[in-house]
Amino acid sequence: MDAKKLLPWFALCCSLVCLPAWAVDVGEHAPDLTAKTLNGETFDLRKLAGQVVIVNFWASWCEPCREEMPAMETYYQQHKGEGLKIIAISMDEPEDEAMVRKVMARYSYPAAFQRDAEFKGFGRIWRMPMTYVIDRHGVVRKDGSVGDPKIDLPLLDRLVSPLLASHSP
Repeated sequence: MDAKKLLPWFALCCSLVCLPAWAVDVGEHAPDLTAKTLNGETFDLRKLAGQVVIVNFWASWCEPCREEMPAMETYYQQHKGEGLKIIAISMDEPEDEAMVRKVMARYSYPAAFQRDAEFKGFGRIWRMPMTYVIDRHGVVRKDGSVGDPKIDLPLLDRLVSPLLASHSP
């Protein structure tokens, strides 16, 4: 076949392969996210209007994920009374459930397994950790697919505290 005839098909295939790995950007309304948490409760992002929400995609085998979690716990303990919610969505395989539960036993914010969650609007979870911050109006203020520095207390304070201060729940 003539190479010139293949060129448009090749360009189309390349463009499809190179589609962005995310589906939501900063400034857009957060997509739906529902989950059955490890303790059997229901987490529904839509029902958290007026709250600031951190959505953290992680895995037990992911060292950077586990390094961020103590800072998120400390920040959560300091600010949960101001309308802060966190959900940790484990991307682990079902056979890693015991490890996920062991890791999450150290933290008070809820977690869920990907198998028990619906989050298609967040796009492909292509690296971990991926952390999104959603303001009180349901607008994404931090896009987790963008390579940011590790989540730590100074970053949370800089990023989330202004959103919490915007108005009380």
